[in-house]
Amino acid sequence: MKNPTPYVVSGVLAIALIVLYILHFTSKSSVNGSAGNDLSLFLNDSSITLPIAYVNVDSLLINYNFAKDLNESLLRKEESTRATLNQRQNQINAAAQDFDRKLRNNAFLSQERAQQEQERIVQMNQEYQQLAERLTQEFMLEQEKLNIQMEDTIKAKLVEFNADKHYEIIFSNRTTSTVLYANDKYDITADVVEFLNNKYGPVTAAAADGQKKD
Repeated sequence: MKNPTPYVVSGVLAIALIVLYILHFTSKSSVNGSAGNDLSLFLNDSSITLPIAYVNVDSLLINYNFAKDLNESLLRKEESTRATLNQRQNQINAAAQDFDRKLRNNAFLSQERAQQEQERIVQMNQEYQQLAERLTQEFMLEQEKLNIQMEDTIKAKLVEFNADKHYEIIFSNRTTSTVLYANDKYDITADVVEFLNNKYGPVTAAAADGQKKD
């Protein structure tokens, strides 16, 4: 199990930055002679928006065309894996049924020949298990690779997205993040999705067809 300390540290740091930001501006107001040093009034003022925001990751992944294409790629690989394993399993089942039929009808020329056929089927089953393990491992590695690719792409694009937004912090709302609650005015998911899709372009035909079937 991974050590949760980094998330705790990052959360404390983020909160500290926000508090310092608030204190900075409230102290400015106080110097200018206003009554803005009341922190509770500052936080409850709906007209004030801090330079922070969060992204609903689940919603982003559902609507981001690049994510749809990567998901479609994974689905195709999963279907190909399943088809390969089903074909191999059907071959084993057919061989086993043929063996049982011949055994019942005394169709084998000798006991040795029957034993050889049985061993062949056992070998086929062992190879099937090895194939299933290998294909499953390959699928998991591909999934991990695409997840990393997705994360790196979003991080890189957010730098560009934030060039004219000037947010100090952008959180995600995943359970591993520090956002347990946030006012809706800080939710920039729709803006981020629109920006990403404008940069990426339309979803591929394969992914679009998959959505229609759903």
